[in-house]
Amino acid sequence: MKHPIDLRLDILSAAYARGDLTPRTLIPRLRAAALALDPEFHLFIHVLSETELEPYLSALDDCSPADLPLYGVPFAIKDNIDLAGVPTTAACPAYAYTPERSATLVERLIALGAVPLGKTNLDQFATGLNGTRSPYGACRNSVHPDYPSGGSSAGSALAVALGVASFALGTDTAGSGRVPAALNNLVGLKATKGLLSTAGVVPACRTLDCTTFFTATAAEASRLLALTAQLDERDAYSRANPMWNDADAFGTPRAGFRFGVPRQLEFLGCPESPALFERTVEYLRSLGGEPVEIDFDRFLEAARLLYEGPWVAERYSVAGELIEQQPDAVLPVIRDVLRAAPQATAVDAFRAQYRLQAIKAECDPVLDGLDCVLTPAYPRPVTLIELAQDPVRRNADLGWYTNFMNLLDYAAVAVPAGTMANGLPWGVTLFGRAFTDQWLLGLADALQRAHALPLAGARTFNTPAPVASGCNDRARVVVCGAHMDGLPLNWQLRARGGRLLQRTTTAPAYRLHALAGGPPQRPGLVRVDCGGTAIEVEVWELPSSELGSFLVGIPAPLGLGKVELADGTWETGFICEGHAVAKAEDISHYGGWRTFLARPVSSSV
Repeated sequence: MKHPIDLRLDILSAAYARGDLTPRTLIPRLRAAALALDPEFHLFIHVLSETELEPYLSALDDCSPADLPLYGVPFAIKDNIDLAGVPTTAACPAYAYTPERSATLVERLIALGAVPLGKTNLDQFATGLNGTRSPYGACRNSVHPDYPSGGSSAGSALAVALGVASFALGTDTAGSGRVPAALNNLVGLKATKGLLSTAGVVPACRTLDCTTFFTATAAEASRLLALTAQLDERDAYSRANPMWNDADAFGTPRAGFRFGVPRQLEFLGCPESPALFERTVEYLRSLGGEPVEIDFDRFLEAARLLYEGPWVAERYSVAGELIEQQPDAVLPVIRDVLRAAPQATAVDAFRAQYRLQAIKAECDPVLDGLDCVLTPAYPRPVTLIELAQDPVRRNADLGWYTNFMNLLDYAAVAVPAGTMANGLPWGVTLFGRAFTDQWLLGLADALQRAHALPLAGARTFNTPAPVASGCNDRARVVVCGAHMDGLPLNWQLRARGGRLLQRTTTAPAYRLHALAGGPPQRPGLVRVDCGGTAIEVEVWELPSSELGSFLVGIPAPLGLGKVELADGTWETGFICEGHAVAKAEDISHYGGWRTFLARPVSSSV
């Protein structure tokens, strides 16, 4: 049974604005649908009662969709995230407590107008990637009954996939926000660590945990991230979001982006996944991307640290006391995962940290030359029968491409990328440097549109693609003089991690002048209303964090402004104040600074 109402954010907001729906008519219908679905899918641990829902609905009575960006939007909450007045169980009844205050992220969403529908099922203590490790029932897949939902954020993914919530909150330490997304035809955003507050979240690994969003589309995840990525004084691990990663960074990827493809691809014998992955590579090519083969061994080594190293002891710090006092209160498979934790020592922890840092020192440079990396979301699907026969190994199979992300501090988004012959959803993950979340979501949006797959609930895209270009943590700078490749000031770009992207010309609307002074000699580029010509330039890319120091070092009369290129695009680049060229030599006829420098110079005897 799937609820027929289209709950996507823009569709629902428009329905509210037209008066087709109200929160008081919609939310009870969704509540009834959730209760009807629960016996089969076990997606909720607690569905809010009519009495519990009333305060949230009453708060909207005097508001309208124009007042609140998430007015009347139903959402579900993984039951290791606090909702005031409702027990938080972490899928362990003996652990349950009733918080007086909601998690910071939940508070923020409610303040924006969203309405919580209930607390969702999960792998106990968020330890698992399959969704079957819960005393509240195993969560089956939303599409195929022989497969799991994925976990640990099992019920959260199902709430969106089955159409009872516009979005859902999950958590992700080792893939819990990405595996269930891929298995249920959803977008799963695992934002940069600390970008979404984890205050009010039962820890799995406190140093690694992320709060996540499940949505039908990447555009919705982008909107939710922009509304909620805020520094939180309640969360010691909270981090401020840089401006290059704000809402304006979401957009269509520029042609020429570079995406890594692992040399060591593993599909664990799946006959369909290799072709589905290769098709996704071709879709990214069609979007203007350039695949770059990368060595993936160190990323996979980092993944193994999560459960083979002392991070298991970090998980034990949450459930360990309960295991020691009431061992039967914790599921046997969870006890088995955590049983080695008490033997881990501080020496082990430091050694693992040292190894992780050494791995990161090798992985980060790989990402420096790329815009993102593409991997399968999982190597192959595993069935419920396989999980029952070998729960630990088959669970580990699902985390092959996910476990390293948080350890290495990368942003990631799972995105639907195909369907297997039996109808089971299949997906990929796009990951990149910290604080490139919105750019990744823009690429995920473009990939969804390229695949043209039905959305969760068999719906299709009916909204226009973004007009603006996406932005990441790299800034483009157009140079026309001494900063060009091989010239005296080029080191200022390279020392800041700059990379040459393109040699091209300006639009035919500029004049170039040789300015007085030096060394080194510098040109001045000035846009003119008439009589302009095309001037040779280079487009460089450098980390946005380095742009400020580069800018302050530029001497007058030069500065950075907008320069129109031959293809009609505008980029940040060197321009010159008009007064400075009044007595300077006009060298536009040379077509560029290099040609001017290479001109024959006459000498007198």
